[in-house]
Amino acid sequence: MWHFHNPVAIEAGEGALDRLPARLGNRRAILIAFPEARPLGLCGRIQAMLGEQLVAIETDVQPNPDVAWLAPMYERLWREHPDVECIIALGGGSVIDCAKAMLTRTPSGTFDALLACLSGDTAMTSPPDRVRALIALPTTAGTGSEVTPWATLWDQRQGRKYSLHLPWTWPETALIDPMLMLSLPHGATLASGLDALSHALESLWNIHRNPVSASLAVSAAREVLAALPLLMRDPSSKMLRSRVSVAAALAGMAFSNTKTALAHSLSYGLTLEHGIAHGIACSFSLPRVMRMAFGADAALDALLLSVFDAQDIEQAVATLTAFLEDLDVSTDPASYGVTADQWEQRVADALLGPRGRNFVGAQ
Repeated sequence: MWHFHNPVAIEAGEGALDRLPARLGNRRAILIAFPEARPLGLCGRIQAMLGEQLVAIETDVQPNPDVAWLAPMYERLWREHPDVECIIALGGGSVIDCAKAMLTRTPSGTFDALLACLSGDTAMTSPPDRVRALIALPTTAGTGSEVTPWATLWDQRQGRKYSLHLPWTWPETALIDPMLMLSLPHGATLASGLDALSHALESLWNIHRNPVSASLAVSAAREVLAALPLLMRDPSSKMLRSRVSVAAALAGMAFSNTKTALAHSLSYGLTLEHGIAHGIACSFSLPRVMRMAFGADAALDALLLSVFDAQDIEQAVATLTAFLEDLDVSTDPASYGVTADQWEQRVADALLGPRGRNFVGAQ
């Protein structure tokens, strides 16, 4: 028995942004966008499209959404705009994750009550009185946040990560327009593209893999391997931006049903402790994790070999290692301040975490 579910309506391709008014309908909205969206003219463009339906614009969003600034934003937006029906998220994973944190009004109206739910201290099994819809306009190709219900929230002060996942935090619609990605800097293009590759592979070496997720993941991984190096050499190419954005959406749909696994479990501490960009933190270990995955499942072995057009494990690992290192991403943990002994301990600890337990090699 297997199950696949993804309720997000996707419109993709050049000009997808123009579908925003139709998707919003007669509802009012708050726009949450990345800081550079104003000088780039994107906030003004959306304001012109929506007129008085757009009641507020928030651009004070930082990477890796932290409770220190999420809490005051959450409480202010629910206090000042309690009846707004929709959030529009324009940006990468951090923006879309921030927007997901703004969807659910707690009975007390406080952000602490939401954190209590995420911590497991209280339960939230049914929609509260006020839940907003989410329309995602991704400006990066990789996080998959536009087609998944999850958001990663951080508490840097406490050294803690929260995973937000409620039945109503799926985006209603994803409008994937490669034109929104043309201004993405080199580093963000690389990190987000590698995040997509990680999502695809992590959904393959996963105990929750199913035939649909596997098909999506293989297609996504092969496309990232083919298109991302070309895009890094020609970042102004709309065609290559489109290819990578579609691959990222496919990978997002794949792991929307499986969640991630060991490489992501390993990444969170590196991001929290060393400030390593998420897409790099979760991808540099992929060759090592793939070697651990081989042999656990003959069907998985065949899928991984097909991704890399490889005859055996050594060829597949070598191909993936060369791919990363050709993009100037070291696959050596020492490059990220982690000794060999520390790495082995991190792997052992990660296998015990909720994402690590999804890894086929953890069984």
